[in-house]
Formats: sequence, C-alpha cells, structure tokens
Amino acid sequence: MISFIHGILAEKEDGYIVVEAGGVGYGINVPLSVLAQLPTVGEEIKVYTHYAVKEDGQSLYGFLFREDREMFRRLISVNGVGPKGALAILSALEPDDLRLAIVTGDVKSISRAQGIGQKTAQRVILDLKDKIGNEFMTGGGRQEAAGGDELLRAQAGGTAVSEAIDALTVLGYTRIEAGRAVRRLDIPEDAGTEDILKAALRIINK
Repeated sequence: MISFIHGILAEKEDGYIVVEAGGVGYGINVPLSVLAQLPTVGEEIKVYTHYAVKEDGQSLYGFLFREDREMFRRLISVNGVGPKGALAILSALEPDDLRLAIVTGDVKSISRAQGIGQKTAQRVILDLKDKIGNEFMTGGGRQEAAGGDELLRAQAGGTAVSEAIDALTVLGYTRIEAGRAVRRLDIPEDAGTEDILKAALRIINK
C-alpha cells in the first residue's frame, strides 16, 4: 500500500497531478479544491494517497492532509459513492465544509457535487453523521478557521449558535454559508440567537 508520495510536482491539471519520486512519475487523481493549494510545478510536495485496485485498473487518489484522505475513505465506504463520486464531493466542498454539511444535515450543499443526487447526499449524511459528529465532539477533523471546533460542537448541542444557523437557512442561505459567517465571529458566552444572527448577517452582507 502506498501511504504517501514525497517528491517533485512535475505536472498539474484539473483533477490530476504527477509527482516525480525516485525517478518515477506517479499520476494521482486529486479533488479540484486541492489545485489551488498546490505549489508551482518543480517544487517539492508531499501527497497522502489512497491506492485503489479494480478489475479494470489501478488508481491513486491524493490529498494534502491525512484528515482529508480519511474523509475520502469514509465517503467511498458509503454505498453508491465510489472514488469518482467522493472526488466530486470533495471538489465541490472543502473538507471542513463537508464535515459541517454532514453534521448539520445539509443535503442541498452535498448534492451540488457533479453526479451526486439528493438520495446519495442523504445516504452520505445518514451513514457518516454519527461518526463525523463524534470526531467533532472530541476535537477531531481539520478546522482551518478560528473557532471551528466550537461552532461544530455548539451545533451538535443545539445552542444559540445552532439556532442562528437555522435562522440563516430560513432566510435563504445554505448551512455552509451560514456556518462560514458564524465561524468568523467572536461570540461572547452570553450571546443570544438574535445577537449572533445580526452579527452573522453583517459578515455575509459585507
């Protein structure tokens, strides 16, 4: 099993990169969201990989963080979501946004991925919600924004933060958009739902 590849980024294009290591060029399928984070061609890179073998061939799938590879593996464990579907989901949503969508039951955001319908999105949420939710409660996952863990734990606990997220979705925003806005707030412990909602709207409408 190939756990990671450390070498020189030789090529990159939509959904595909080549990393040269030990005189061998490894072709790796990557989510579109990874492309913006890649260094320029010719620079050193480390890619965490998932090696898949099928009757019609072998493929490598790559990610810049171990946690993102684990998310990919969780996705392909869901019935009806193969590697291509998992890549499509991770191309449409940053991994942390996907975790947020799963925990909050945001079918709409997940089903925006190419080739992923509402039924498949619902299945992803049903199969992974408890696992992802438990990771949040114990501090797991890769939260890039300050306060990300606190936001997700609050949503799992049904606090004023969660109620503000619900109110924003009623106003027409997706849970991803609402979560991003709330994540940027410095929320006092005694803040009420209305306070958080107003502050989040100011962030969104900037």
